[in-house]
Amino acid sequence: MNKLILFFSVILLFACKSKVETTRPKSESISESIYASGIVKSKNQYDVFSRANGIIDQIFVQEGDFVKVGTPILSISNQSQKLTKENAALLADFNSKSSNQAKLNEALQALRVSKSKMKIDSLAYQRQMALWKQEAISKADLEQVQLRFENSNYAYLSAVTKYDELKRQLDFNASQSARNLQISDVMENDYLLKSEINGIVYNISKSRGEMVNVQTPLAVIGDAKNYFLEMQVDEKDIIRIKLGLRVLVTLDSYKGQSFEARVSKIVPYMNERSRTFLVEAEFVNQPPVLYPNTTFEANILIQMKQNALLIPRDFLFNEQFVYNEEGEKIKVKTGLKDYRKVEILSGIDANTVITKPEE
Repeated sequence: MNKLILFFSVILLFACKSKVETTRPKSESISESIYASGIVKSKNQYDVFSRANGIIDQIFVQEGDFVKVGTPILSISNQSQKLTKENAALLADFNSKSSNQAKLNEALQALRVSKSKMKIDSLAYQRQMALWKQEAISKADLEQVQLRFENSNYAYLSAVTKYDELKRQLDFNASQSARNLQISDVMENDYLLKSEINGIVYNISKSRGEMVNVQTPLAVIGDAKNYFLEMQVDEKDIIRIKLGLRVLVTLDSYKGQSFEARVSKIVPYMNERSRTFLVEAEFVNQPPVLYPNTTFEANILIQMKQNALLIPRDFLFNEQFVYNEEGEKIKVKTGLKDYRKVEILSGIDANTVITKPEE
């Protein structure tokens, strides 16, 4: 019986030992990366906002339509603005120079008549002055002619002033009315939304007849071919992110494939709510078909090392120890890490057999 128990004990001990998993460090390449997630965006993508409140009168495009700069997207009806423009047009026509040319001509004619009379009275005064010096007329006759000249000269100067004032007033009214009409035209353009880029209409969020305001996006327009990646990076990792770093991207719509991108922009402002920074990357090899707001996962490669001495991460105990096959605990110095493997800088070599720690 004792021999039988000893026999089974040896078998059990051998079976337990055979279950211990062992490995040796291997020389392989390893990269350290930072995980990020985000959404795909079209280049130059923007939300279309109205610059005025009102009701959608017409929608000129459909989702998926290609548009050019200046292509009408939709119009907003506002009766008050329509009446304002009509009133401005009436005033501009009423105050235009062509409509008031007759008044100006009348004032100019009065100016010419008064000038002609002033010249005649001036000559008469000069003749009477010569006769008075020859004592051919009385002082009273001279003073009477002098008075007529002074009155006609005053009338002429007054006509000049009235003409200049009338011309200035008409020019001002015409200019002001024309400017008000221009302002009305600009305000009317606020009710006609046009594309600011050459691109594609990705979304129209409102329908004809709906009320809109300046705070509600009405459509989304973006580049039809070029896309970029917008991702959120945790604040603890942001200082390690540099422009030009390689990014490996996976998308749910392209299962089993990865795409390469490069960090192109780091927004130096933290989102206080999520405690993350916005980082953008541009595709090196862009997928053939993409849509805005498609989600993705990415690994931003911080550094890469060839021929590094690596062990599986689950063979590392407390982030700094390994066990050899005799069960001895050995302290090691680690380097780069990824989610599967860790680099060993010192403590063991490629010939050291290590065992997986018991859980």
